[in-house]
Amino acid sequence: MVTVYGLKNCDTCRKARQWMEAEGIAHRFHDVRADELAESVLAGWAAELGWETLLNRRGTTWRQLPENEKENLDKKRAVALMAAHPALIKRPVFDLGVSRLVGFGKTEQEALRTAG
Repeated sequence: MVTVYGLKNCDTCRKARQWMEAEGIAHRFHDVRADELAESVLAGWAAELGWETLLNRRGTTWRQLPENEKENLDKKRAVALMAAHPALIKRPVFDLGVSRLVGFGKTEQEALRTAG
């Protein structure tokens, strides 16, 4: 079963979940804000996917951060920021058990079809 990590009010997460339902892909949803997410899990994702891939720099949360928090980021600081501000995690994150995917483009959809 695929675990979908995201925010319940995220349009892309909602689209992904609806698409997975239509495709018959078994999944469960984990709201990273309401259900929290251990910093160790984020650190593992950052090691696997790269923290740059995982960090959402397009959203309001990023824009509202003080400049000194955005400067000189490294893996450790980025993971701490994402743990403190779950909206900074690029969404959705799909946990396929043996690997993870970030985003909901055609590449991710094909991988989900194959895994599901």
